[in-house]
This record gives sequence, structure tokens and C-alpha cells, in this order.
Amino acid sequence: MRVFITGLISEVLLPILQQEAEVKIWSGPEDAIPKKEQIIQGVRKADVLVSLVTEIIDREVMETNNRLLGIINCAVGYDNVDVTTASELGIPVTNTPGVLTDTTADLSWALIMAVARNIVQGHCYVKKDRFKNWKPSLLLGRDVSPGGSGKSKTLGIIGFGRIGQAVFERSKGFNMGILAYDPWQKETIDCTEGVEYRELVDLLRESDFVTLHTPLTDKSYHLIGEKELSLMKPTAYLINTSRGPVIDERALVKALQDGRIAGAGLDVYENEPNLAPGLVDCENVVLLPHLGSASHDTRDKMGTMAAANAVAILRNERAPNTVNSEVYETEAYQSRIGSV
Repeated sequence: MRVFITGLISEVLLPILQQEAEVKIWSGPEDAIPKKEQIIQGVRKADVLVSLVTEIIDREVMETNNRLLGIINCAVGYDNVDVTTASELGIPVTNTPGVLTDTTADLSWALIMAVARNIVQGHCYVKKDRFKNWKPSLLLGRDVSPGGSGKSKTLGIIGFGRIGQAVFERSKGFNMGILAYDPWQKETIDCTEGVEYRELVDLLRESDFVTLHTPLTDKSYHLIGEKELSLMKPTAYLINTSRGPVIDERALVKALQDGRIAGAGLDVYENEPNLAPGLVDCENVVLLPHLGSASHDTRDKMGTMAAANAVAILRNERAPNTVNSEVYETEAYQSRIGSV
């Protein structure tokens, strides 16, 4: 049996897989993403594909090899994989849910604090040896807690799944008012003490900080565009650790340039790793290189979970984190495993 890995999420993955199969890892430059033709070349001789969220796994990739038994996506989200086609072809698709909830929620709060208090700008100010004299007007930011004004700030959470709820839990120490928008979690929001449900337009109007935690779907694509940004307070901040295309990035650049919102903190981008023109030149934005799950503990947990999914697929067993579990009952799946 053979496994092709497009990018290694964690070293813990390797010894587990090597006990079950011959493992090949794409060997391009460390900071590069494999091109589609390179993924296809690796899949041709693979029984299992282990992919990262940065790679697009579509019909062309899947139809390269009728022996392909499963796709192991090392991420919670799997919008990079054409799951509909995978189901049609009898290929289970797995993800790594739950393990990065706390890590991503922590990073969301790091971005909230960074944009509100000019943390990055202050760091650069000192590093560039500009800190000669202190003055009261130096890099003034905004409070997250009630602060000197005594007035509570409002945090708007868009998407109230695991990560959105974890962000809410972390907000309690800041005595904030919490609003949430998520039509699929409205009952959960209504039953959660300390959170009030708002429709999107009202949440945007009322919030001092808006943080995004929604999966990427047809309905969430460009959920935040020019119209939505115009509804936000000019003193408000936008945080995104979910998926880049949830925001119309060009509209965000214009809003930042025009001062229609106070600032933004982004970990993901619409056409990652490429950024919309002008975004890096905005002084009121903090930009991170997709670090949502970038902690040693979390990546090791993801690697262990991905390995367990892959081993199950290699053994023709049901993988524990299959997102299209109905595939195991299909003739297409039975035909695929019967050909191995």
C-alpha cells in the first residue's frame, strides 16, 4: 500500500503511516505549495492521499487513480476538497475536527488585542529604534474591556460553532457584551447565558469588534463585502481566522484606506497566499501567515488524528472522522476497495 503526502502537518504522522504503507512526501521548496500537476503525479501511485487545506483536490485529481481509497485532509475545514465528487466516485474524505478549537480561539483573541492596542506597531516602533522619548499620544489604541470610559465594548461573533463558542468563553474576563449570528446555531445561542442573537446587519452595526468563525460555503462567500463593511462603526475592528473568501478583500482594503473601520486582524486571505493590492500598505491592519493551528501541541494532535484516519482507510475500515460517511454504503466504494 502507498500513501502520498502533499505536505507534512506533523512529524508524528510518519512513523504511524510507515508501519502500514510505503510513504512518499512531496519534496518541493519548504515555503511552496504543490501545483496541481504535481499532486496528480503523486496520486497516480497512491492508495491514500494526505492533503493540506491549501491544496485543491478536485475531480481531475481524484480520477487520476481508480485505486485511490481515501483523502485525508489535515484540517477542520474541507472546502478545498470536492466532497460531492469524492462521494460519487466512492472515496471517503476525512478531516481533523475539534483539535484546533482552542488554538484558533486563542489566536483570534491575540489579533483582537493586537489591533486594538497597536501591539505590532509598537513592536516595530521599538525595533526600529524610534523609541527615544515617551509621550501621551504615542500609538493610542482602544480598550477591549470597559477601561477608562467605564462602558462595556461589544463583541460580535459570526459563526457560533466550536471555535465561536471558545472565543465567547474567552471574552468573559473582559466584561463585554456578546452578540452572535449563526442561523444554524440560533437555538444554541438562545440557550447560552451571556450571548444575544442578532441578525447580521444588526450585529455589524452594534459591535466594536467583529470576529469571523464561519466555514466557507456558497452562502458565506463574501459574507462581508462593501455593504456589510459600511454598516460597521468607524471605530470597529474586523477579525478573520476562518476562511479568507468570507471577506471581499478588495472591499476591505478600501474600507481600511478610507477609515470606514478602525482596523482589521487577518490570519487568512481570499487568494492565499496572495493578498489584495494595497492590503500590506494599510497601517491599521495586522497580517499573519495562516497561523490558526500553528502550535506544536495542536499540530501533533492533528497529525495523530490524520494518521488514524489514514490507517483505517488502508485497512478498509471506516475512518473515525469521515465527512461523507454515507460513501461506505455505496457500490462505488465497494467496487473501489474490491479493485485493490
